[in-house]
Amino acid sequence: MLPLIRRKICWRTATFGAAVFAGLQLVPSRFNAFSFIRHPHLTKHLQRPFTMTTTGNYASLTPPQAPLKWNHTAEFIKSETESQIAANRQLYDSIAALKPEECNFKSVFQRIAEASNDFEEAIAPLTFYTHVTTDDAVRKASIAAEEALDKYNVEVEMRVDVYHSLVNAEKNIGQSDLNPEQKRLVEKMIKEGKRAGLALPDDKREQLKKLKEELAKLCQDFSNNCNQEKGFIDFTAEELKGVPETAMAGYKKLDDGKLRVTFKTPDSIPLMQYAQNVETRKTMYAGMEDRLKINVPVFDRILELRRQCADILGYDTWAAYRLEDRMIKSASAAAQFLDDLQEKLTPIGQSDLQNLLALKKKEHEELGIPYDDQLNSWDWRYYDRKLVETSLSLDNDFVKEHFPVNVVIPAILDIYKELLNVRIEEVKNATVWHQDVKQYAAWELDAKDDSGFLGYLHLDLYPREGKYGHAAVWGLIPGFEKPNGTRNYPVTCMVANLAKPTGDRPGLMSHDDVVTFFHEMGHAWHGLLSRTQYGRFHGTSVARDFVEAPSQMLENWCFEKVVLERVSSHYKTQKPLSSDIIQRIIDSRYVNVGLFYLRQVYIGKFDQVVHTSKKAIDVNKEWNELRESISLVKGFDSANYKPGYGSVGHFAGGYDAQYYGYAYSLVFAYDMYETVFKANPLDPVAGKRYRDHILRPGGSREEMDSLKEFLGRAPNSEAFAHALFGSQRSPKL
Repeated sequence: MLPLIRRKICWRTATFGAAVFAGLQLVPSRFNAFSFIRHPHLTKHLQRPFTMTTTGNYASLTPPQAPLKWNHTAEFIKSETESQIAANRQLYDSIAALKPEECNFKSVFQRIAEASNDFEEAIAPLTFYTHVTTDDAVRKASIAAEEALDKYNVEVEMRVDVYHSLVNAEKNIGQSDLNPEQKRLVEKMIKEGKRAGLALPDDKREQLKKLKEELAKLCQDFSNNCNQEKGFIDFTAEELKGVPETAMAGYKKLDDGKLRVTFKTPDSIPLMQYAQNVETRKTMYAGMEDRLKINVPVFDRILELRRQCADILGYDTWAAYRLEDRMIKSASAAAQFLDDLQEKLTPIGQSDLQNLLALKKKEHEELGIPYDDQLNSWDWRYYDRKLVETSLSLDNDFVKEHFPVNVVIPAILDIYKELLNVRIEEVKNATVWHQDVKQYAAWELDAKDDSGFLGYLHLDLYPREGKYGHAAVWGLIPGFEKPNGTRNYPVTCMVANLAKPTGDRPGLMSHDDVVTFFHEMGHAWHGLLSRTQYGRFHGTSVARDFVEAPSQMLENWCFEKVVLERVSSHYKTQKPLSSDIIQRIIDSRYVNVGLFYLRQVYIGKFDQVVHTSKKAIDVNKEWNELRESISLVKGFDSANYKPGYGSVGHFAGGYDAQYYGYAYSLVFAYDMYETVFKANPLDPVAGKRYRDHILRPGGSREEMDSLKEFLGRAPNSEAFAHALFGSQRSPKL
């Protein structure tokens, strides 16, 4: 039973050439350019605001649902959380008090579903402030609300009296009277009750409840530590030799002349890509890996609690418990998938490794510094960037100058408009949590009345202190049918950290940023275009190892000539990227693909190792040894191992034992793209097919059924195999 449908963020997907996600130094950025040219006369033009309202002449319509007003106070968050929990508890008390003969679909399943809808609609905005507010009091209240809700969620999840009412209702239901989504609702709630341990003896159930409460608290602590990390390292200008001047300008200058480099992505990536001094990169990497060592004892305890919970629930391991209801179904299948992927990737990765080592050896000989014949973790980004520049003659600075924020974002929104037949209109005088945030009403493109309304979208695109540091989409409020037959419309928010205009140049995006925005908008439209009866099935509420596939598929657009021509415009000449440069960008997609995906396999295997172990293990040792044995990149020696896993929010944020899903879902993403979109990526007929068969049903049916309907057949791995391995076949699904 999942009485409290807590919306989870859709993490930024790792891609070929993507930057980082969730704070991990996972993959080299292909394009991270920094222009050194200044043109003062352009300043006023470059800094003027731009509209992201869809272009065109459309009817002026009033949404049937008012937009959210983001003016909650700390006091309101506290009181409203307490009030909502009290009201929700009372609802469950009444369901638990029903006599067996009074239990039916409407009196039990329907009421729980409706209560969950109402609860989430009220609570989700209150807990979202944790990630975006600049008000310390509101942030603290939001964190406290999240902790209270986690504890209450365990309370409700473990209510055996409510479970008895569910079981009685199931017995009294005539299945022929239910539609497919209602049948799925019954099936899911009963199964979740069993998985929650509600069929256990009283003493075991009470023990499990206490373990879950502690586990929820520790997972929240782990995540809060990640969100509130504020580490840095100070370097001299000489130590930062090679780092572009525009990146250096963003570092805080201290009284002693040193420059402060934080561990946040905009600071750390340029250093790791460009700093010529080996010791500078090594020092920064060490700091990055060590920055959340506070999470080491937290994670150790989390793992112990998960082992105890799995044992009480009758599962061999925590991974076995977590994967039972995922597409992959079992820990053994996940292990086989990762093993097979590693086997096929290793020869490719070894070839990539030799290419980077040749570059390193040549540079070390030219600089007259010792060469150690190994690729260290702090070398990875640096030499990957150099390889792309030298092998493809790709001027990274020049590429980035073609992606000004004020051109790219509207262009991407217009592509979605054509592909999905949608549009957005800015909400004027909106009450939002920060002046940079824009609120939009989303509509069907040809809407003539309020029946064409889709929901609300928020875009929070620019960095600021205290804000979530990467790119992600929150499905804040789901869409669902109200008891009176009308709809509650979804509310989504995309959070990013794009460059603002500085001095005489506009905010510029790397190609990685373009891919990220395209991907994340895919999640946003998944939330806006889903249409389900119950909120618990809305939008991205699908299996964790499928949720990234729709947006991963959309990343392919960013490697299509027709799209890159549309979204690029040099900020001075307004000319798009040339065909030659576009082809080099496309060619760069698979540079070092072997090493990149071996990195993914390494993290996926670490995730499986710690969640299949039946006893306490040396987690730090596993993290470091698996890196070297699988990813082929060397880290620190055993005396200086760093606990980089402490910064991987996935392990405490809902992806535990499921990190394999990033690579697994790519199999589906490639198949969908090659089968339906490759011939004509901007075909609106294909876009409608995607809307109807993938986005609209959300989790209201089995993901495999949606895939089969969309593809016209069962999915296969041929497209994925061709992309990564040429003629080799990819791991079996």
